[in-house]
Amino acid sequence: MNRNVLSRRVLVGVATAVALALAGCGGGDEDTPGGGDSSEAAKLSGAVRVDGSSTVAPLSEAAASIYKEEQAGVNVTVGTSGTGGGFEKFCKGETDISDASRPIKDTEKAACEAAGVKYVELIVANDALSVVVSKDNNWADCLTVAELKKIWEPGSKVKNWSEVRSGFPNEPLKLFGAGSDSGTFDYFTAEINGEEGATRADYTASENDNVTVQGVAGSKGGMGYFGFTYYEENADKLKLLKVDGGGGCVEPSVATAQDGTYKPLARPLFIYVSDKAIAQPQVKDFVNFYIENIDEIVTEAKFVPLTAEQKTTLASEFKTLAG
Repeated sequence: MNRNVLSRRVLVGVATAVALALAGCGGGDEDTPGGGDSSEAAKLSGAVRVDGSSTVAPLSEAAASIYKEEQAGVNVTVGTSGTGGGFEKFCKGETDISDASRPIKDTEKAACEAAGVKYVELIVANDALSVVVSKDNNWADCLTVAELKKIWEPGSKVKNWSEVRSGFPNEPLKLFGAGSDSGTFDYFTAEINGEEGATRADYTASENDNVTVQGVAGSKGGMGYFGFTYYEENADKLKLLKVDGGGGCVEPSVATAQDGTYKPLARPLFIYVSDKAIAQPQVKDFVNFYIENIDEIVTEAKFVPLTAEQKTTLASEFKTLAG
């Protein structure tokens, strides 16, 4: 969708939302954070610092780009240090928002608590973690979870496609995937290998999904995994595999991620917002914009949209956070 068209579509709604969010003690509807006169959107300035998951980054970048057209004085920066790296910065108070492709871990919760950082978890989109191979791969269309585990489990000695399944060719298997700071790594290893962080070590690991794209595309026997958005962006270079989680081969898609049939690799995606950050007008306004326009932002960034139930929960949780 053209961003200028989108901007015009949401302009009136955004002006109203901004004024309501910033009116503070000015009175108005108690059911809307802020309340107050919505005749003109207030112009804000300052910074909004976002970091974390490379999978979620395109979503936050889309939100930031569209928001810039409404609030040119607010500088929203989006980093990609991985989900784990993002939480480390977030719990130190170095960022306002943490992008995450998995829920926060107990150790990360403890770090935030020790630093006095309180936060709320917001589900902003869905994802279908995708297994990809080279366009030159003409033998594999679907793999079972058991076959994926055979390839990726700790200590695996599988180095050739012929070892994956009888009838597959004698083609060297070259593996690419997420680094250990990535929430995608945590999720994939937990769902495929049965234990978070458990994986063979002899593969090319990176928090930069473009490394996986280039590696798999450049190797006939290549295989990798990352979020559905990255596959869509590189569909001309890669082949998408179906996954059999026990109920037959299912291809990742918007529909199969939302209805739960793409098992076990469909997942929610998150942003975490600290209470101190939301007290800053520009951060509160940006998050409000993010949520008010989540359908358009998800479409712009090519993610799997939230269900109606998820959107209701998202609005409720933000209202609680914003007070």
